Amino acid sequence: MTFKWLKWLRVLISLGFLLLITFAFIDFSGTITPKWYNGILYFQFVPSLLKFLHLLGIMATGFIIVLLLTILFGRIYCSTLCPLGVFQDIFNFVSGKFKKRKHLNKFTKPHNWLRYAILILVILSLFIGQIFLVNLLDPYSIYGKISANLFRPVYYFSNNVLVFFLERMENFSLYHGDLKNIGWFTFGFAFFMFILVGFMAATRGRLFCNTLCPVGTLLGFISKFSAFKIKLNKVSCTSCGICGYACKADCIDTKNKEVDFSRCVGCLNCLTVCPAGGVEYKFDWIRSDKQEEIQQEKNDRREFLKKSAFIATGVSLIAKQAYSEGLNDGKKPVIKEYPVIPPGAMTIEHFVSACTACQLCVSACPTQVLQPSFLHYGLRGVMQPTMDYHTNYCNFECVLCADVCPTGAIQPIAVDDKKLTQLGKAKFIKENCVVYTDETACGACSEHCPTKAVNMVKYFSLKKDNLTIPEVEDKICIGCGACEYACPTDPKSIYVDGNPEHVFAEKPKEIKLDESKQTIEDFPF
Repeated sequence: MTFKWLKWLRVLISLGFLLLITFAFIDFSGTITPKWYNGILYFQFVPSLLKFLHLLGIMATGFIIVLLLTILFGRIYCSTLCPLGVFQDIFNFVSGKFKKRKHLNKFTKPHNWLRYAILILVILSLFIGQIFLVNLLDPYSIYGKISANLFRPVYYFSNNVLVFFLERMENFSLYHGDLKNIGWFTFGFAFFMFILVGFMAATRGRLFCNTLCPVGTLLGFISKFSAFKIKLNKVSCTSCGICGYACKADCIDTKNKEVDFSRCVGCLNCLTVCPAGGVEYKFDWIRSDKQEEIQQEKNDRREFLKKSAFIATGVSLIAKQAYSEGLNDGKKPVIKEYPVIPPGAMTIEHFVSACTACQLCVSACPTQVLQPSFLHYGLRGVMQPTMDYHTNYCNFECVLCADVCPTGAIQPIAVDDKKLTQLGKAKFIKENCVVYTDETACGACSEHCPTKAVNMVKYFSLKKDNLTIPEVEDKICIGCGACEYACPTDPKSIYVDGNPEHVFAEKPKEIKLDESKQTIEDFPF
């Protein structure tokens, strides 16, 4: 009875974390504040680890608590705190309703070579400053991509349908939300992982956690040394197989009365279904007869390390590539040497090395200017966010992306500092501007520039008088992208080229009004 109570407590806590994290990714109303974001994501292992490495702050120590819990009780993170793990449990639970008992989970041999191979590659890649594999395999980041790219559009659509009907009943409590852009590559990856993880969960329970997930493998290895473990009592166990069928990790060998605790995700199913009391959760430090097995696993990992080192090295040699856009006949293409990273990201190197592409900042951005990239940062930064000034521009006083980032890739920044942080510099291509091509007045870029770094100066024309054309003052440009977004030409005649390292721009010049020329009129009535 005690274990049933614990199991349902675990289920309630895990569902609570799943719902809160999901809502953090799909909400566009600002219901969740940055403090809530940080609290909800405090225990996410990889973001907490990366944030600790970059900030060394007390609020980035959630991964340490996860490690301590693992040393004591096993993979509590996998069963309760990981959103992708709970997501798999839902698939497994629903699919179980349509299965006959003979097709339920059974004991399978571990895929240790694959598990540790992936873990070693991920650790090596982090050591050499590459985060590409983490972006692809971190369970929190995978769930973030699924939420931001699959669940969020559904949430927007459902909200807008509800708004449509409420407005016809003169109820205006909700408002319409616009989803301005979709990163199709990231959407494709999210859809693929949704199908892959869902299929694996429906057919084999936590197979993803025990084969492909590096966090699951790391915590599983630590679980070998846990103080409390699930064991089969060889006296009272009748080898009926009920606990093995209930196990989502396929880790209970009822025939030999053994439990592979490194694959156990702590769901407590086995403890609640055993009719004979043969499954125990007891204090058990590592025994001497396990030393030979552990040594063999160390030898296997060492051998793989030798074979795969050149692969990780090859990943580090992939260079950052420039990208171009808007190649049209008769006009100059826009060639950007560097992508634009969010305010607070400091340098491209720091950002790429710390961002897991979880898409939380993409979901939280009020203007949706942050969009998933493709190869803007090279192969290692696939799906990491970049400032897409075709979608929108960065609000002058907004620092929400820095407030919600769970890894420290975008570090907290004061609003006053953000207003002077130069994300990039605006570049003007006269040959693409309508003032040059059509001799038509425009000035949209200058009108939208918050620092007036883009000014309109006199343009000589034989056909028209009083034409003006943009001129950029680099020193006060902050690279917010308002000019690029407002520019009506294709390709753009003004665009922002990112700074590889953020610097401070000069303060905009203050225009003093000539008070002597101002007239004060009396109030008219």
